Amino acid sequence: MPPLRQEVDAGAAGLDPEALDRLDLHFARQVDEGRLPGFLVAVARGGRVAHLTVHGLRDVAAGLPVTAGTLWRIYSMTKPVTAVAVLTLVEEGRLSLDDPVDRYLPAFAEPRVYVEGSWADVVTRPAAGPVRVRHLMTHTAGLTFGFYHSHPVDALYRAAGVESSVRPGAGLAETVDLYARLPLQFEPGTEWNYSVASNVLGRLVEVVSGQPLDVFCAKRIFAPLGMTDTGFHVTDAQADRLAELYGETEDGGITPVPGLPLRGGRPRFLSGSGGLVSTAHDVHRFAELLRRRGALDGVRLLAPATVDLMTRNHLPGGADLRSFGSRPAHDEPGNDGVGFGLGVSVVTDPGRTRSPSGLGTYGWSGVATTTFWVDPGRDLTVQFMTQVRPRSSHAVYPDLKRLVHEAVTD
Repeated sequence: MPPLRQEVDAGAAGLDPEALDRLDLHFARQVDEGRLPGFLVAVARGGRVAHLTVHGLRDVAAGLPVTAGTLWRIYSMTKPVTAVAVLTLVEEGRLSLDDPVDRYLPAFAEPRVYVEGSWADVVTRPAAGPVRVRHLMTHTAGLTFGFYHSHPVDALYRAAGVESSVRPGAGLAETVDLYARLPLQFEPGTEWNYSVASNVLGRLVEVVSGQPLDVFCAKRIFAPLGMTDTGFHVTDAQADRLAELYGETEDGGITPVPGLPLRGGRPRFLSGSGGLVSTAHDVHRFAELLRRRGALDGVRLLAPATVDLMTRNHLPGGADLRSFGSRPAHDEPGNDGVGFGLGVSVVTDPGRTRSPSGLGTYGWSGVATTTFWVDPGRDLTVQFMTQVRPRSSHAVYPDLKRLVHEAVTD
């Protein structure tokens, strides 16, 4: 497929060209100051790209520029893709959101919940109910990440060798079985904790479909949508377009850091949580599938009612993400007024959000500062791509949202 391109003038799409220039200049300044290597930003109205800018470098040392065809590690933007994979199986009647996960993954039978203590002195109790598929989809299963360093169960993940979600050298099946042997942080369905749940969903897709996760996604999502550059590794033909990954330094600059081992063939560990690489064209196609409620260019992957279910808040009591304690994934100002659906965040109270957002806006971001969102009320789709892992919360997202919303004129 050709790279993403601008399809309509900004003014004709109800966007202010001068405001969009301010957006571009804001992020170009961050490139000039050495805070970003380069970036791509795309804004679409009604599915037509009305603004597309590339600036800076995808590889600073080599002097290679960002282009519309640059390949990006999208990390946690993989999660909505995995959610769509699960929902296709739900629509086929091959599983239900209310099914106990141990029906397909026996290692999740008889889960136990953390009570008190740490390390070898941890006290647990039997869970009152099973982990269900919908708990995985909404991050309410009680799973966690080992790198949080904020709860005794996080430490157990690290002790088990899964600080970075996978034990070195292990595959998806082995890793998911390991998660299942660790205690849950809380009773399934009662709280929200951003976690390894999408890796479990990826394994669930494999067991239910009888296909490896990469094969299922390629056949059932990427090929029908024309997402020809999206996958769990890059081919030799794609490798030159892959952006290098950078980390944020203490003084706000950037330095090269190791990334996903995308070169060298198919990985052993297929992460439904954060394993994909993609392009702006392909991310736009996926966002358009959701904006159009399950169909794109004559191909229907999901029913409209399924996308509506996916993109509404499912958190207990209608709560927002900020409501569940002070762990790093929760206690972000940008989580005020934002709930969570099936694999995507959902704006539930625009008046409480950190930056301008429309009611019902949904999307998700990746750890290397990639993001996309769909604002149904404004018929607006936005994506931003760069490759920087910040030391903490990155100011890119609130600035981006503010500058995009300032550009909307109707």
